Amino acid sequence: MSTGFTVIRDNTPASAIPKGAVVAMGNFDGVHLGHRAVIGAALAMGKAHGVPALAVTFEPHPRSFFSPNTPQFRLTDETNKLRLLAATGLAGAVVMTFDKARAGTSAQDFIHHDLIDRLGISGIAVGYDFHFGKGRVGSPSLLVSEAPRLGIEVDVQAHVDIEERPVSSSAIRMALAEGQVIDATTMLGGPWFVTGKVIHGEKRGRDLGYPTANIRLDKHCGLKHGIYAVRVGKGSQRLDGVASFGRRPTFDNGAPLLEVFLFDFKGDLYDTVLDVAFIGFIREELKFDTIEALIRQMDDDSARARALLAAAPDAFPQLGAIG
Repeated sequence: MSTGFTVIRDNTPASAIPKGAVVAMGNFDGVHLGHRAVIGAALAMGKAHGVPALAVTFEPHPRSFFSPNTPQFRLTDETNKLRLLAATGLAGAVVMTFDKARAGTSAQDFIHHDLIDRLGISGIAVGYDFHFGKGRVGSPSLLVSEAPRLGIEVDVQAHVDIEERPVSSSAIRMALAEGQVIDATTMLGGPWFVTGKVIHGEKRGRDLGYPTANIRLDKHCGLKHGIYAVRVGKGSQRLDGVASFGRRPTFDNGAPLLEVFLFDFKGDLYDTVLDVAFIGFIREELKFDTIEALIRQMDDDSARARALLAAAPDAFPQLGAIG
């Protein structure tokens, strides 16, 4: 786990920004293998020149600004994106507020004001398809053409392919929507995970012999409803379990809820913040005619989850501390 990961924001004094750093620039939703190639290039560049490497990213996600009424399934919220970035070896992240002013900034002004004047960068790494500035005019080719005049180094990373398919945040969202968590894990370089506070539920699980920790996920979460093998982070502790994400058709068919049953655990988790990593998909959500049939199925789900987790004993996202 990296330490001393610094977050620089729009209101950070210029005196607190390390001049001469190299940056990896992108939205970094999910911090997947394609993003990690860009980050790796920045780290190598920084090491070669003896300067720190930072991520430059944008919040909220530009899609949310341009399409505020369109549901946006984010793979990682801002905090979890930073935790993933903090584990890569980067010295910190520059989080730029994406608002009307930034959306209206020309690509040239962004390069000169934000990257050169304010950050004082000496180099930049970007993905082949990253665009920036008003009208998305800014591109890798623009950075390459401007580099000699600006005196900076530019590295453009090609797409990363797995079985001849490009890795992308969109492809990972599609995989999760289909319950293909192993495909998502492959593209991410680690299990997809969510973070949330345990809330009070209907407490039906206690009566069934399966008390659950209930977490309300973002309303735009596009994960397929169903049963999953999960590994839970409670601080530095790792706990295995089985989880249901969905509407509970046997009972109330209500708002989607993540319900996690932890194996071999006893204790009060209410108001505890947990990281829940999805290791394997077990089955779709079903409606049962009797409670007895539901319990038999839950017994089987638990056995299958234990087997999936035993086959992946170290599977958990690499997370760093945000300084």
